[in-house]
Amino acid sequence: MAATTDEIPTNQTLAELPLKALHEAASARFGGFAGWNMPITYPLGVLKEHLHTREKAGLFDISHMKLILVTGPEAAKALARACPLDPPALVESQSKYTFLLDDGAGILDDLIVTRLGETRFMVVANAGNAAQDIARLTEVAAGFDATVEPLERVFLALQGPAAEAAIARAGLDLGHLTFMHGTEPKPGWFASRSGYTGEDGFEVALPLDAAEAFAKALLADENVKWIGLAARDSLRLEAGLCLHGNDITPQTTPVEAGLMWAVAKPVREAGGFIGAEALNAALATGASRKRVGLKPEGRQPVRGGAALFDAEGNPAGSVTSGGFGPSFGAPVAMGYVSAPLAQAGTQLFADVRGNRVPVSVHPLPFTPHRYRKG
Repeated sequence: MAATTDEIPTNQTLAELPLKALHEAASARFGGFAGWNMPITYPLGVLKEHLHTREKAGLFDISHMKLILVTGPEAAKALARACPLDPPALVESQSKYTFLLDDGAGILDDLIVTRLGETRFMVVANAGNAAQDIARLTEVAAGFDATVEPLERVFLALQGPAAEAAIARAGLDLGHLTFMHGTEPKPGWFASRSGYTGEDGFEVALPLDAAEAFAKALLADENVKWIGLAARDSLRLEAGLCLHGNDITPQTTPVEAGLMWAVAKPVREAGGFIGAEALNAALATGASRKRVGLKPEGRQPVRGGAALFDAEGNPAGSVTSGGFGPSFGAPVAMGYVSAPLAQAGTQLFADVRGNRVPVSVHPLPFTPHRYRKG
């Protein structure tokens, strides 16, 4: 999960990361993203940053994302109304990928919800949607005995095969966590084991006064390097993971996005969440378009926004994300195509500056996930 790619008005002041000085000391190149001034690349460069994460451990500053604590005797009921989720079914420490839907089942945001206790839940939201997510959750919680509390934390993600050992050497033992679980290892801290790269890894939110020392302790490990937003994007694209604002939007439903695995059948059948009726109707009708992986021929990447055509030149869909996959060794993309064209191997053409580039529908992910599922 990542922030949206909302365009930033030129007169808008970008929010700064609390650890900006550390990124400047690492010679990061910054750029605007979802209202934040974010490290895009470091001197290592996008290709090497990407491969370093796959081979060792990449450290990402994801403090632009928002943590929201939902507590109270009816916290679970409030979340069950806000999301297609069964919070009481989550065991303590379990995390679940879910959504905020509008009345038409459009995806307002994708979230990860972790149960921390009987009446405590942590919600992780995307930066570009944080304000509206807080407003939606607060509005829903007003009908229940529940409290919504946005938190101010430094948020770091450590991803890659060397992540567990590196985080332990930095003084935080999270080896007991398995994929999609989270905990509060210290007062004011939150840690989870998930990841937006397809690799095993952790996310750690902590108070500002402890963050710089913790980041430096991680970076003292020779296997750990700062990784920027550009490589984060290529990593998640290879892993077939959606970026809200690109691959999923309020104009897409979980049905056409191929994300109904995140909505348990009993939850869907019981309804009660916002957008339930529309989601069930969309499922009954079936998707007219589907999200697919796309593999361009040759070495030229096909970027988001490119129109897709079938062999006869008829409109077939569009690309939502695209770039080069360093681990895959070729360009990779995702997009939506007409349902009859969604089978792997279907030959299509992408319009790239007036040229028709051959692409084929490819299974997702492009690189296998390596999560630690226990």
